[in-house]
Amino acid sequence: MVTLLIQPLARSGVTPNMLTGIGLLLSMVTALVIAQGYLVAGGVLVLFAGVFDMFDGAMARVRNAATTFGAFLDSTLDRYSESMILFGLLYYALQHPGLQDSFWPFPNAQSWMIVFIFIAAVGSIMVSYAKARAEGLGIECKTGLLARPERVIILAFGLLTHTGIWAVALLAVFSHVTAVERIVSVWRKTRQAVDMPEYAFPSQQDTSTGNRHRTVEMDDTRESDVRPVHTSVPPLGGGMHQE
Repeated sequence: MVTLLIQPLARSGVTPNMLTGIGLLLSMVTALVIAQGYLVAGGVLVLFAGVFDMFDGAMARVRNAATTFGAFLDSTLDRYSESMILFGLLYYALQHPGLQDSFWPFPNAQSWMIVFIFIAAVGSIMVSYAKARAEGLGIECKTGLLARPERVIILAFGLLTHTGIWAVALLAVFSHVTAVERIVSVWRKTRQAVDMPEYAFPSQQDTSTGNRHRTVEMDDTRESDVRPVHTSVPPLGGGMHQE
């Protein structure tokens, strides 16, 4: 579906990096709108700007123009975009000491909002950093609850329904949950890479030992002279071998 929408733009000469840049400009406008207190309009713009996260990748596929720099630029500007939108929300919160939010049961809603925005911003950076660092080490890392599309939807929904504190609270909690999920995923994959030779070796060792036993059984003369002994010399530790 996205590809069909992108094709007319691709024929007009629009490049993926252009769409990435437009997405950044839209995020700047969105931050200004939210900072001025137009939260519903800001929610609409958050969704509209988020669409460009899909469009630039689709454009690269349609034009067969995917590049390493394009992927780097897209990821980098996405961090700027998200940070600017959260800053716009932070500015709005700072300008409204008597901030009230639908269904928020605790006093000092402004303080809660400021704290959640900061934690959410750190979590967003860590989610992206964990993925980028893992892929820099050659490890695929796409697991986790809140990737960027999910964060965009939650924030937009909160702005549209006047439940911004709840939305930012969810981002604050689950962005860090996502970062931890990615840390655990990378840990498991690195452990598997380390442990795999250890699992493979005993099976080879057993096969080799079995072959030697079969050879011994076929030769009565050699059988009487061969004795199994324990050894702890690497890489033969833990097995039964014949001298």
